[in-house]
Amino acid sequence: MYHFAILTSFDDLLAAVQHSPSVPLQILAGPGSGKTKACVLISRIAHLILHYSVPPESICAVTFTNKAANEMRQRLNQLLGEQYTCQIKMGTFHALCALFLRKYANVIGLERNFTVCDSEESKKLVSGLLKLFKDDLATRDIILKESTVLSMISKAKARGLNATIMQKECKANKSPIPSTIDHINAVVSDIYESYEKTLRQTNSLDFDDLLLFGVKLFRNHSKAVDWCHHVLVDEFQDTNVTQYELMHELAVRKCVTVVGDPDQSIYGWRSAEVENLSRMQKDYPQTKEIFLEENYRSTGSILNASLAIVTQDKNRIQKSLFTSHPLGSVPVLHSSISEQDEATKIAIEIKRAIAYTGGLLNYGDFAILLRFTALSRTLEGALQKEGIRSRVLGGHKFFERLEIKDLLAYLQLIDNPEYDPAFLRIANVPSRGVGEKTLDELSAKARGKKLSMLAFIEKICDNHIPDIKPPIKRKLGDFVKVMLRLKRSASEGATPPELIRQLLQQIDYENHLKRTQTDWETRWENVQELITFSSEANATDPSIVEEEEEERPTPLRLFLQASMLSSEGDSQNEENNKEKVTIVTCHAAKGLEWPVVFVPSVEDGTFPFYRTEDVEEERRLLYVACTRAQCLLYLSYAKKRKVAGETKNKVLSPFISTVKSESQPLFTDVMPQLDPAQCQELAHILGRPEPDHGEVQRQVAQ
Repeated sequence: MYHFAILTSFDDLLAAVQHSPSVPLQILAGPGSGKTKACVLISRIAHLILHYSVPPESICAVTFTNKAANEMRQRLNQLLGEQYTCQIKMGTFHALCALFLRKYANVIGLERNFTVCDSEESKKLVSGLLKLFKDDLATRDIILKESTVLSMISKAKARGLNATIMQKECKANKSPIPSTIDHINAVVSDIYESYEKTLRQTNSLDFDDLLLFGVKLFRNHSKAVDWCHHVLVDEFQDTNVTQYELMHELAVRKCVTVVGDPDQSIYGWRSAEVENLSRMQKDYPQTKEIFLEENYRSTGSILNASLAIVTQDKNRIQKSLFTSHPLGSVPVLHSSISEQDEATKIAIEIKRAIAYTGGLLNYGDFAILLRFTALSRTLEGALQKEGIRSRVLGGHKFFERLEIKDLLAYLQLIDNPEYDPAFLRIANVPSRGVGEKTLDELSAKARGKKLSMLAFIEKICDNHIPDIKPPIKRKLGDFVKVMLRLKRSASEGATPPELIRQLLQQIDYENHLKRTQTDWETRWENVQELITFSSEANATDPSIVEEEEEERPTPLRLFLQASMLSSEGDSQNEENNKEKVTIVTCHAAKGLEWPVVFVPSVEDGTFPFYRTEDVEEERRLLYVACTRAQCLLYLSYAKKRKVAGETKNKVLSPFISTVKSESQPLFTDVMPQLDPAQCQELAHILGRPEPDHGEVQRQVAQ
């Protein structure tokens, strides 16, 4: 079922490039296919101009990033020359809309000198509007951040909803007994209405408005779209509702070419609509589908395994992949007894692979792809222990993350009440109405009394020192009580996991994250991982002399020391990331590739993620992760894994167990031998010189 048919990919590629411009076309291009390597979109634009005589000024080519647009422009300059290329309307949806809104602003009630409001300015506007609801939210113990409000407004705009429609939706979906979420939705819809009025009054648009007003312009003013003879859209599976409407309104002649891959639609949480592919077929019944199924990236075995995963979705568009590369090593699927064992195996395998390939592979050729960032902590530690340098792509290392630093600051202050930097970080986390000016004044007065800030506040709360203005006893009284309770628990022998759990409960940190962070679920997973780490930190330190019982560090201090050492040196030697193993989420890895890819924690609850509402998108995400690998692919899972400090039994992801049950030889539990024949194969796939046999022997011995 999963073996490849022998197809002539060049014929499909040629058909896509030469397809009649009068018939709508969907080019469904799999990972590592001609979409990128053969530049099918670029070739099609050139063919439209040179063969079908489509005027270059009547072509609209839409990309998702400025970088992609610039690369397309450079390639077309090489093919067509600048005199043709400069006439093509090419860029992101936002850039295209801005271009025409400037020209026809008065048609839709704008002035041509409208300002595009950047994200920082949008945040300031929302911040001012949010203050109007401060008391209302406070009485309900709700903290709502500007970023959360803006995210909710942006998602509404991505669906084409204005403030009035959003308010109607809120009322229609309101629970019989209004909940906190109902109230937040109502407040956000009201802010949305005021935000839009403010933008109009100041003759400005935010980034989302560029798209909404673009749709309005193209829909209601024919002169703005009459020029367009052909629309081409890249990464079509990532378009949202509003972007589809833009394409539809531009395509007045129903001449459309889109390139995408429904199997790589993994951004539903960003409002992307994979259904736009089927919607296009309904709106344009003559649409032709052409499949680009040759993969130029991966070995046959990697593609076999990847396809086996994604084809479990019976509702997907049925398409395959094949490659001219050899079958290569069968992907590895190995189990471990714990997450530490799993991480250690990955670190050791990286070192083994580099040695046995005689330096053909280096650290920069390895990537570890995670479903969520909390999984990085154990892996970072294992790599560090083996002397392997790593980088976290598109994110912070575990101990640099906001939520981890918040909680560690609380614990640092428990251990060392004199440590004012920790106090300054957490005095207003969660929000207690203590601003920077108040903290500055507290710091100055505490220094004047030669006290730490915490000790100064404690004396105010005990009425030993007069309060300051504005009064802070009311604002920080509960904070002092929390710190005293936690210090008492620590002195009575509470372990670090127990202290963290008490802390989370007493300051209601989960709710704080929900109210202030749009990605609170991921951050809460990191909090649970911190508990796990704290439960593993050594209870003893071999450097401590046994007989000095009273001087032995407390478990809390040992944990804090372990956490600091785990992040030590993270910011050093960043000059050469090519010599570092990449740790990155599966989402952020889309569009990238590495010779060797590890995907850990392939377990039920991780793939699919236990909070997901779309299991099939989770399946596609694992498929995307696997197809990042060029030569070697390793999947792994732990039979037991600590979650929030509690050891839980784990089972293999159903995405993989279903494939295994079909008795296909798609995975092996044996590590690749990396013998001379395999090294020769790797060198051929990567286009690198074969390793010297003597160098292999030297590195293996070392």
